[in-house]
Order: sequence, then C-alpha cells, then structure tokens
Amino acid sequence: MDLGFFEFIQLLAALAVFVLILVVLIAHFSASMIMADVKRHKNEKYFFTEDGEMEAFPSIEDPHSRELSVVVPSYNEELRLPVMMDEAMEYLESRQKQQPSFTYEVIVVDDGSKDKTTEVALDYTRRYGASKVRVLTLVKNHGKGGAVRMGVLSSRGKFILMADADGATKFADIEKVEAGLRDISPKPENMAISCGSRAHLEKESVAQRSLFRTFLMYGFHFLVWFFCVRGIKDTQCGFKLFTREAAQKTFSVLHVERWAFDVELLYIAQCFKIPIAEVAVNWTEIEGSKLVPFWSWLQMGRDLVFIRLRYLTGKTWNAINKLKKD
Repeated sequence: MDLGFFEFIQLLAALAVFVLILVVLIAHFSASMIMADVKRHKNEKYFFTEDGEMEAFPSIEDPHSRELSVVVPSYNEELRLPVMMDEAMEYLESRQKQQPSFTYEVIVVDDGSKDKTTEVALDYTRRYGASKVRVLTLVKNHGKGGAVRMGVLSSRGKFILMADADGATKFADIEKVEAGLRDISPKPENMAISCGSRAHLEKESVAQRSLFRTFLMYGFHFLVWFFCVRGIKDTQCGFKLFTREAAQKTFSVLHVERWAFDVELLYIAQCFKIPIAEVAVNWTEIEGSKLVPFWSWLQMGRDLVFIRLRYLTGKTWNAINKLKKD
C-alpha cells in the first residue's frame, strides 16, 4: 500500500513537471508567433477620407506630424461610442481654438465588430475630416490589446493617448495625465508614460462589489505584483499617455492582445527603465462592459503567467535587448 502511495506521488510529480515543460514551450514558441502577427491584412492598411477615398495609414516609425493621437479601441460599441466621441471632440476642438498650434487626431479602431461601430465612427470622419478622425477596421477580432497596438502603430502624434470607447474616464482628465508626464524628469531618450489611475476609488468600489468580485480583484492585483509590475497601483485603467518614443518601444514587443495587455506594457516599460507616472483620474462605471467577471479574470491570470514565462524563456528578452541596442 505504501508502495502504491509513493508511486502515485511520483506520478503526480512527473505529471506536474510535464505540464510545466509544456507550458514553458507554449510560451516560448507563441512569443514569436504573436509578434509576427503584427502584419496587417491589406484592408487594414487604409482608411477612408470624408470623401470616401482610400488613403494609406502612416507608421509610428515616421516622424510625428500631430501633437496628440488618441487611440480608441472599440468592439461592438455603436451605442456607447457616440457619447465618448462627442465629449472628446468637443474638448479637442475647444482646445485647438484656444491653442491654434495644437493639432490632434483620433483613431477609432473597430476590433472586428459585428454591429455598426465602423459606420458610427465614419460619421465623425465625415463631420470633422479624416485629418482629425480616422477609422481602422480590423478584419477579425484581436482583443483590446491587439486593437490598441494597431492604432498606435498607425498614429502620427508626438504624444499618444489610449482611451476607452465607453467614456468611463472624463476626457478632460487628459490634462492630469499630461501634467504627470511633464513632471517626470529625466526622460531618457524622451521616453515616459503617464497612467490614469482609479486606485483612489478602490474603497468605494469594494463597498459596491460582491464578495466574489472583490476576491477576484485582489487576487488579480496580487498576481500582477508577484509576476510582473510593482509600484503601480492600477494597471488596468484604460487611460494612458505615452511619448511617441515610449509607445514605439513598448508596443513593438507586445505579446498579450486581450485584457492583460496593460500589464505587459508596463512590464516592458520597466524592463526598458522607462519612467512611469500614476495620476488619479475621474472614473465612472458604464453599463455594457465586455469584461465577463469570472472568465475574463481567469484569462487575465493565465496571461500574467505567460507574460512571465515568455521573458524567462529568453526569446522575448532577445527582442528587448536588440531594441535596447537600437
């Protein structure tokens, strides 16, 4: 009986080692596969002007030609997008009137939506012109991280802001994250990131959440701290401002395309020693979230483990070290 017990323990240990090796191999080989997936479908290389003409998107490797680019990832957002866009465009147009030298663009990235997100976004192109509003329609759904990455790689801004389509953060709070960016000193090679944060609202949100969701939230925070990012209280707020140089560095080696992509971005930034500011912003929970509490948290937990393993295997480190030399 004792022999059977020890054989059982040995079998479990062997199985655990096999699973660990399998997970490491998957992380190692999926790293190069995902990075190669940045290649665009031919239809994703162009946007429509207000006259219905097709023009090619620029590249983030080109010199900037706008002061600010706003990247808005959108998946089935035909109902929530207009509220966010109206607020953003009102702010941006008002700022441009007050500061004639201020130039901007908004890039709405339709992440393979099944509704009329693209048509809704194109209404703003017709209203304001393609020099100010461009729509990038992805042929298939990539996930929020993949959509943001494609928008960033198509941007013209000296500074690049990612902002959620639900308008949960007041757009005028861009001034707060801009101040956070300015306060960072020094900025090596002009690289810096300023993150909007909801950490100051955590006590209030905990009071409104169920015990189960609170447990998932704190569990996720622990995994973020344990595996990836330390020193940032809120990695998930979808309101982040990058210098063009920082965006190019971080998004060029991004693997995670879904909910945990923010964590990997900040992890990469810390690997490059890019300074990061965290700034409190106004935030309101908007109905219609695409995040499914249990399964989305489970997916994010899995992604956190894979982020860590990909860097431990060496392939991603080779990509980062190459960029450091460049």
